[in-house]
Amino acid sequence: MIGVLKGQPFHKISSQVAAAAMVVCALSAPAFAADLRLPVKAAPPIPPVPVFSWTGFYIGANGGWGSSRNCWDLVPPTPVPPALLGPEGCHDATGAVAGGQIGYRWQAGAAVFGLEAQGNWADLNGSKISPPFPATTNRSRIEAFGLFTGQIGWAVENTLFYVKGGGAVTDSRFRYTDNATGIVLGAANDTRWGAAVGVGLEFGFASNWSVGVEYDHLFMQDRTFDFTSPAGAYAGTVATRQDVDLVTTRVNYRFGGPVVAKY
Repeated sequence: MIGVLKGQPFHKISSQVAAAAMVVCALSAPAFAADLRLPVKAAPPIPPVPVFSWTGFYIGANGGWGSSRNCWDLVPPTPVPPALLGPEGCHDATGAVAGGQIGYRWQAGAAVFGLEAQGNWADLNGSKISPPFPATTNRSRIEAFGLFTGQIGWAVENTLFYVKGGGAVTDSRFRYTDNATGIVLGAANDTRWGAAVGVGLEFGFASNWSVGVEYDHLFMQDRTFDFTSPAGAYAGTVATRQDVDLVTTRVNYRFGGPVVAKY
């Protein structure tokens, strides 16, 4: 380089040196820029998606419609001719029901198991004119019932289908009245136990809330009891058969219960 520049005027030498410096800078710029490259920031982790769980204690309310089938048989020692003893026919007692339930469920995979107690007020009324005594009417009424059941269900996230079964109890009133005056001629109150089976579909619409619909059938035991008049006198003996169908809408609130993270 010195040989090349020897003998040349100073201003020419300065120009050539400056040009050479520019070439060197141009060639080294990409490497320098690579050294200054900013680090790539990692994407934030995807947050886990909460999965609805049916595990936990719950309490709720229900309301709907019920129908009770009641069949009467007039039996000894009722003081009437033998020809008048026997079946008095069946009638339906229908009306509204409302109440509450409390229970606990636990979930293992898609399987859900539970225990529940339910108590309801009821207004199921029905009547039928007595075939052997057409001047009187037989009347049945269920005023309350309770269910004590176990559940087995299948859950698909926040949707639960289940079957249930267990015990049932009903609180009933039976009367027969005079058609002309409406006066009660004989009355009996009865609390009876039986069995219950049912099926339900429930949907979780929030982390701790669910709404559902349920059908239950109650097989109540046969009962025989004496009727008494308003004055307390014996007024006949009746054997009764009873079953109940219920359709209710339910709303439940679940306490706690783990939420499993799903990535």
